Amino acid sequence: MMAGLPLAINIFIKLREDILRGRMKNGEKLTEQRICNEYNVSRTPVREAFRLLEQEGLIEMIPNRGAFVTGFLPQDIADMYDMRKEYEILAFKWAVERMTQEELEEIRNAYELMEFYTHKGDSVKAQDQNVHFHELIYKASHNKQLTRILTSYQYYTKLFKEDGDIEMTEEEDMEEVLKEHSEILESLEDRDAKRGVAVVRKHLESSKIRAGYGGFDD
Repeated sequence: MMAGLPLAINIFIKLREDILRGRMKNGEKLTEQRICNEYNVSRTPVREAFRLLEQEGLIEMIPNRGAFVTGFLPQDIADMYDMRKEYEILAFKWAVERMTQEELEEIRNAYELMEFYTHKGDSVKAQDQNVHFHELIYKASHNKQLTRILTSYQYYTKLFKEDGDIEMTEEEDMEEVLKEHSEILESLEDRDAKRGVAVVRKHLESSKIRAGYGGFDD
């Protein structure tokens, strides 16, 4: 488990990842005793971890029956891509208005690293910089609540495609993703909100299709 975090948070993070990756199936029962034994802990941090999982909609606590995995269905993830698109457009608009020159430089550096790893064919490191690029735009919006929401959406969608990463495995797709980020960066550098909204929308709609959720109704 991750060092330096409270025990309940560590358990929550590990269980959340197991649920999102499908290691725990929808409808599967989680017992406090099972998790206590698995992590060699008391019931108190396990109960807190369950509470956090219930808040995120990943388990359901049923009185007199216990905790059951609910997880996300493919339609839930498709919806999350659409919600992320709308929130990210808002983040981009605010970043254009509010970002500092130092923040723009950080975003540019993340893009340049993504470009470097893309041309090397290193999809894992390119994807890491992809995530970082977006997180820096969220930060540049200077809105903590929006940043929290978007970081959460990005985390969920990344985990759902990570085992068979459709978006970043093919060389052709990697170049396409890089080009989309180049257009986003250019719009930020020009502080062109109108163009930026269009390219962010196009990028996230394409991301949804590359991830295999393009066939769902919007």
